[in-house]
Amino acid sequence: MSYKVIFQPSGSRGEIEPDTSLLDAARTMGVDLEALCGGAGVCGKCKVIIMEGYFTRYNVRSSQEHLTVLTSEEQELLQEEEIAKGCRLACLSSVQGDLVVYVPPESQRSRQVILEEGREREYKLLPAVEAFSMQLQPPSLEDNRADAQRLQEALEENSGLRPAIDYLVLKDLPGEIRQENYQVQADMWKEKEIIRVTPAARGRSKRWGLAVDVGTTTVAAYLCDLDAGEVKAKASDVNPQVAYGEDIISRITFSGQKPEHRKTMQQMIIDTVTGLAHKMTEEAGGTPEDILDAAVVFNSVMHHLFLGFDPRHLGGSPFVPASKDSLDIKARDLGLGINPSAYVHTLPLISGYVGADNVALLIAEEPHKKEELGLYIDIGTNGEVDLGNKAKLSCTSCATGPALEGAQIKFGMRAAPGAIEKVIISPEDLEPRYKIIGQESWYPDIIETPARGLCGSGIIDLVAEMYKAGIIDQGGRLQKELEHSRIRQGASGRMEYVVAWSGETGQSRDVIIDQQDIRAVQLAKAALFVGAEILMEQRGIQVPEFITLAGAFGNYINQESALAIGMFPSCEPEKIYSVGNSAGDGARLALLNREKREEACHLAREVSFVETALDSTFQERYIEALGFPQKI
Repeated sequence: MSYKVIFQPSGSRGEIEPDTSLLDAARTMGVDLEALCGGAGVCGKCKVIIMEGYFTRYNVRSSQEHLTVLTSEEQELLQEEEIAKGCRLACLSSVQGDLVVYVPPESQRSRQVILEEGREREYKLLPAVEAFSMQLQPPSLEDNRADAQRLQEALEENSGLRPAIDYLVLKDLPGEIRQENYQVQADMWKEKEIIRVTPAARGRSKRWGLAVDVGTTTVAAYLCDLDAGEVKAKASDVNPQVAYGEDIISRITFSGQKPEHRKTMQQMIIDTVTGLAHKMTEEAGGTPEDILDAAVVFNSVMHHLFLGFDPRHLGGSPFVPASKDSLDIKARDLGLGINPSAYVHTLPLISGYVGADNVALLIAEEPHKKEELGLYIDIGTNGEVDLGNKAKLSCTSCATGPALEGAQIKFGMRAAPGAIEKVIISPEDLEPRYKIIGQESWYPDIIETPARGLCGSGIIDLVAEMYKAGIIDQGGRLQKELEHSRIRQGASGRMEYVVAWSGETGQSRDVIIDQQDIRAVQLAKAALFVGAEILMEQRGIQVPEFITLAGAFGNYINQESALAIGMFPSCEPEKIYSVGNSAGDGARLALLNREKREEACHLAREVSFVETALDSTFQERYIEALGFPQKI
């Protein structure tokens, strides 16, 4: 008898024997879990959180009751609030049932590789927050105007504007204006509201903004100088909501089970963004109070979970969001740890399944300003495809699921040290060569880092190479008649290919890919291909003039491998471009140029959303696209 154990955020999973410690289970699956004392139960570094509830995707009910009882050593090493939220020490707790285990960042030895970089883009610096330096007239018996009135009238004389004053600014206004003999700087948001007043001597020093791309799997944040437009710092982290499922449907399901679940999901992501903001401001030599504006982008479900909206109606037809409009919300209302008077701007959604991150891509790449008709593909936990030029824009969402990021693959993992990121298979002897994140050389030349699993780019390479070498046929079936030690029937009864033997993995098991894994890749790539194909057919074209790949996945995959398995329509390789994190770029543009926010609202209304599943030929096309393109 064995139990299912799933570790998040790595996505590693396996069958574990009863009474195995969680630390040993993590080691067996290659999960990087800090244990400075080697599992002696004295350092307290191997903290994990046991997730409670039923997880549909894994068909697992996870509970604290599925572990051995809390030990006295754990009670000494853990704080009461940690125990209350399900925290255990992996070395002192043993498996007694199915479990979903979250490894928090402080317990992870290695961190996931998260794409923060985008492209250099030209833009006009026009932030939503402007600064005005003024000398106020001191009050007297003859001039006993209220401090707020004095400030507003001085600003009106200076700029022709008379904005409201934020409540929190009013609370401290008397002291602030008197510190430097009534010389002040007023920071004004969109000509409507004064959100900060500081003595002039220190007012000009730091006026920062925060741009954030909240993905299903990762979060990327940028600290920007609102006066110079430069990026002061960057930071990223795993979205902690992965503990409740890699895909958006799992999170919709969990958040809809109880009202407090939705609050939990919101707090997790708010705390993560707050943590990144604090980290960056400390690095740049300031404080979170210096962040006076924020722009955030996300897919539709992350949008709802970030804002605390009920996402349940996004999970079923007709997929209606609570709101599609751009919003400006006080940071304090969200609980976001920046200047509490600052506004957080969220870009608009296009539909229930095409979110603000896609709008951010559009304002960054600007297809609506180009003559050429191109495809824009963002491959993530959910795939979005845009097709267009200045004549017309259309888009669709593709249910790729998390397979292409490794989540539905037996030895799939996120892009972290130890993940196989590139693969080549010799067609002569069917032996693989692979490169691991964190080392320069290729196996079998040198083994510097044990292979723990396969990240997305490695999975695409592997499947493409297996097809080209004849290990799988055009339908994706492993060729069991091939007599080779790496091709075998696994313990599950399915055929599998051994990518790395146990001696190369630092684990007690081989890293393999099996028939079910290959099918998961086929299902994901077929959805993406058919989405693009339908958009092109509606525009009357068979081949796009170019393809732009956005996001981390598009940045790292081998484009020839992707074409070999039919992930997207045929295109000349030199006409396929990777542009990095364009959603993050769009968030920065919206932060630094308020006109981009208006452009985003216009595009969200004008782009035509195509529900490909309603196409009468969709199912037929989808089944046909499951196979691989004919070899040339």
